[in-house]
Amino acid sequence: MLDDLSQSARGHLAMLAFSALVAGSFSLGVLAAPHIDPGALSVVRFVLAGVLVGAAARATTGIPKSAFAAPWRYLVLGGLLASYFVLMFEGLKSAPPVSAAAVFTLTPLMAAGFGWLTLRQRLTGRMALALAIGAAGALWVIFRADLGALVAFEIGRGEAIYFLGCVAHAAYAPLVRRLNRGEPAVVFTFGMMLAGTFLLALYAWPAVLATDWAALPGNVWITLVYVAVAASALTFVLLQYASLRLPAAKVMAYTYLVPSWVILWEIALHGAVPPGLVLVGLALTVLALGLLLKE
Repeated sequence: MLDDLSQSARGHLAMLAFSALVAGSFSLGVLAAPHIDPGALSVVRFVLAGVLVGAAARATTGIPKSAFAAPWRYLVLGGLLASYFVLMFEGLKSAPPVSAAAVFTLTPLMAAGFGWLTLRQRLTGRMALALAIGAAGALWVIFRADLGALVAFEIGRGEAIYFLGCVAHAAYAPLVRRLNRGEPAVVFTFGMMLAGTFLLALYAWPAVLATDWAALPGNVWITLVYVAVAASALTFVLLQYASLRLPAAKVMAYTYLVPSWVILWEIALHGAVPPGLVLVGLALTVLALGLLLKE
């Protein structure tokens, strides 16, 4: 069945799975964030995910020496994603999961800008409208449907920290396409994982040594395994795969589904349903997704 799909359709399926898997890291990350340094968690996350991706690369396409030509490419990409994850977990110390997921939906707008800078990908009028609608929906959720807070631009510290991480994530998608030299997605991901682990270790090694790993609560370990396997190894490959088949803005368009997935995660884990007015913002982000994906 998969063989009958076009390359672009495969890219869309990859990003649909990406959005569902990423959403879980918000709901679980809020539980783990107060108990562990974001850098220490990210180091272990990259190590575990790197082992999984490396094993997958060896078992499928192999890892040719030519894949490591121009290793600076992996340092750039690994640095961007490492920054994103550290800032994400730092932001989740104070930002609610649905609100943080709404910040994530601002990445398509930024990705479109980076896509123009790096690949000269141009927006159509419909895509520009979709990005504007999605950004409006995201802001509505971020400010918790409070017009007074929106007018005063009272944004939480956690959301502001995470926004900086999303800037790094938005730059990542078009740069994958710009820097890839024909390497399979899983091999290219492995190179990025190695570089990201190296950079994270330089930054956070003191925090790794200072962490009392044996004393961490169970929800931290559950989160760590989930983000390493589902929200790192799998999503990195899915993002690389889709980025080689779709324009950057369409790849990032699937982030508009993340807040809706997060609500389902929150209902499943905590029985938490957001206020009705917040759902208006989520509806706008889903509308934006539909506009962006329309051919």
